[in-house]
Amino acid sequence: MLSRIRFVSSLARVVFTVAVTTVAATALAQSPDDLPVPESQAAPPAVAPMIEHSAPLTAPPPSPFSGPLFERSKLTGDWFGTRSELAAHGIAFDISTTQFYQGVTNGGLEQQFQYGGRNDYFLNLDGEKLGLWKGSFITLHGETRYGESANSLTGALMPVNLMSALPFPIGTVSALSGVKFTQFLSEDMLVYAGKINTFDDFKQPLTGAGALTGFQNTAMMFNPVYARTVPYSTFGAGAAYLKNHEPMFAAAVFDTNNTPTVSGFDTFFDNGATIFAQANLQTNFFDLPGHQGISGTYSSGTYSDISPSAYLDPIAGLVVAGTPQSGSWCLAYNFDQALHVSPDDPHRKWGVFGNLGIADNNPSPIRWFASIGMSGASPIARRTADSFGIGYFYLGVSEPLKDLAPVLLPLRDEQGVELYYNVAVTPWCQITPDLQVIAPFRERADTSLLFGLRAKIDF
Repeated sequence: MLSRIRFVSSLARVVFTVAVTTVAATALAQSPDDLPVPESQAAPPAVAPMIEHSAPLTAPPPSPFSGPLFERSKLTGDWFGTRSELAAHGIAFDISTTQFYQGVTNGGLEQQFQYGGRNDYFLNLDGEKLGLWKGSFITLHGETRYGESANSLTGALMPVNLMSALPFPIGTVSALSGVKFTQFLSEDMLVYAGKINTFDDFKQPLTGAGALTGFQNTAMMFNPVYARTVPYSTFGAGAAYLKNHEPMFAAAVFDTNNTPTVSGFDTFFDNGATIFAQANLQTNFFDLPGHQGISGTYSSGTYSDISPSAYLDPIAGLVVAGTPQSGSWCLAYNFDQALHVSPDDPHRKWGVFGNLGIADNNPSPIRWFASIGMSGASPIARRTADSFGIGYFYLGVSEPLKDLAPVLLPLRDEQGVELYYNVAVTPWCQITPDLQVIAPFRERADTSLLFGLRAKIDF
């Protein structure tokens, strides 16, 4: 067993080194004209970038940052032209603050409301515009979490407000959770390496407008069978093959250590590695867009079934510890299918989505998972920038975790429903009422009824 761990760990180091070397070697070996990569948007691509072609213009387009206060895309505007000038030279800033007021009105462990918030800071660099080489991008993600959250009030295994639990669930915490270097080798192939914010790259169409404008419950934003093997912020490297600017196949290797607030160099792959692979098929049922995907992970790390995870609430106060196990895996399936696409704007659509997953029975605390829902652009004709979502999930807790302390802490499977409506007050201000009903995995906690308000402002 120990030799297998060392083998996979060594393999991870080799793959990581090869990926970084490939990025650098490709960039140095090819001149800008060798790469037929189309001009990208201001924001650089993630693992799954969406790249749009731009038609030639006879005159410079108006800046998206300027204009009347209630029509511009950012609250602070164009900074007297500085923002547009920086973007033209490949430097783009995206800064936002999100405030949460959420609580349990009935059931759960406690009936009260909590206030908290988070700030997100993105710096996106386009290598070609900066005078480097074509197809190169650098993405930095910084974040600050503060205040309290309703996650501790429900008795649920999965945080009912995931973005209030990242990068850490309590206290005032700042982190540089992502520093990613991406290099396009062609229009349909890219490689990347660095400190990866893995949640930034988990994208599924029709599960809400985004991480801070859609669903809030972990189950509706992230398939939790990944929670044991995929850290939130860690070293990694990978590659993706694209079709129509969407990933058709992706593979990556990650350090198993979650290191959002530290460099991570002192624990670099010292607990094995996680290998991730994904295949995605674009569909066109009923002449409407959709996707079918399968993915999986294998980790050589050593864990117990109550080892902390960024995506799960730890079992606070439990004295009994599980037996550490080496190796963990999961398999997942996802789909989304548009049911309506606006004839005036193909980006305005709504439809159905679903996720299935299964993981090992130990050390993963989750044996299986299923969710289904409907979400997307608001069907209200005059509310073109609004979005909505409703979804249901069921989580099967692993039997070893249920048997860990059946008298002290009796556990059961967890399920719930979430409903939200995101109101675009202005292009830079969005307010979201959110309603959840959660039957938590702690048997001694009653079914929780939660109500929350979220407000996001883009600066």
